[in-house]
Amino acid sequence: MRTKNTILFSLISTFFLIFLISIWKILATLQGLSINSFNIEIIFIFGFLISLAHLGIGDRIKSIYKSIIFSSIFVFCDGYLIQKLPIWYNVGVFLIVYFFTNRISKYTFIGLKEEHSTQVILFDFLTLFGILFFSFVILFPFYMMLVTSFKTQIALLVNPLDFSINFGQDIKDLFKSYFVIFKSYKFGKYIVTSTIVSVGTVIITLLFAIPAAYAVARLNFFGKTFLSTSILIIYMFPAIVLVIPLYTIFSQLGLRNSIEGLLIVYTATTLPVAIYMLQGYFKSIPKELEEAAILDKLSWFGIITKIIIPLSIPAISSVALYVFMIAWNEFLFSLMFLDNPNSFTLSRAIQYLSGDAETPRQYLMAGSVVVTLPVLFIFVYFEKYLVSGLTAGSVKG
Repeated sequence: MRTKNTILFSLISTFFLIFLISIWKILATLQGLSINSFNIEIIFIFGFLISLAHLGIGDRIKSIYKSIIFSSIFVFCDGYLIQKLPIWYNVGVFLIVYFFTNRISKYTFIGLKEEHSTQVILFDFLTLFGILFFSFVILFPFYMMLVTSFKTQIALLVNPLDFSINFGQDIKDLFKSYFVIFKSYKFGKYIVTSTIVSVGTVIITLLFAIPAAYAVARLNFFGKTFLSTSILIIYMFPAIVLVIPLYTIFSQLGLRNSIEGLLIVYTATTLPVAIYMLQGYFKSIPKELEEAAILDKLSWFGIITKIIIPLSIPAISSVALYVFMIAWNEFLFSLMFLDNPNSFTLSRAIQYLSGDAETPRQYLMAGSVVVTLPVLFIFVYFEKYLVSGLTAGSVKG
């Protein structure tokens, strides 16, 4: 049984290593590196031997030393003996093999003797494979967008499928597309407009959502049950259904081509989900804290500002991030309500540029990067608040 489990473990881990190296080779070829062969057979042999050697050595050598040794041997054979490849490529391979050997370091001969060990190993590697595969699928379009933004018009016409970046050129030539979109296409103004709209939507939404969610969570009033269960009913209707009547009303009120009009629409669309998210968190806060505050003669406003809000920072942060991303990336309402380029948001400006046949593709990609990066950085920084805010209040007791 141990021999069977050992062979299965080595095969599963080897195929995972082949997948990792293949992705790196694909990215390397996109950077203009000429690779004659992927050498799948060589990778398979090395992966299988590394897996067996790891099990055979066990704990006699520290895991970090084993990883360095295995990675160095693999890079020396694949990157220097079999085919001469540049240093940056070999550094990438070294890091991949180092990650791989660290990943398999938790498996031992003793662990492979346990019941259902092969199923656990298979599930573990399939999960990791799925995460890496879909991450590659999701990130690759962004990679193409970023690379294209550094291209010149001539390079795109000569070879549209070349996804390499020429870092040897001057910094002004490398970032020429970004200089052009900020100087000629006024993207700085669009960023300011999108920031005002997004931040304004967050502030207005929270001003209404916090007291509304507290009322639904704590107060007793007629229709409370219906309100708390049907608060998201607005999302049953497609946004395109709301566009036509809103367009007519906004045209009559003179709210088209205005930041105020977008703030009204964005707040109306984000407020229900903000109330729904916050009420669940407010219900998880012990009532004893509010009862003690009432005994101390604290008003309802004081309870919300001095007790509820400080205790609900994770939930409020997650709602603020969610609302900001919706307002920043929203396109349909901005397309219908904004006709004047002076009032465009970033998403509307990208569509405006793409409608012009004379706009070079690298400028469109540079604009897309400008739209994506702020939300990406904000999401990465506040991700911990988003996760804790979404899960808080889901378990009681």
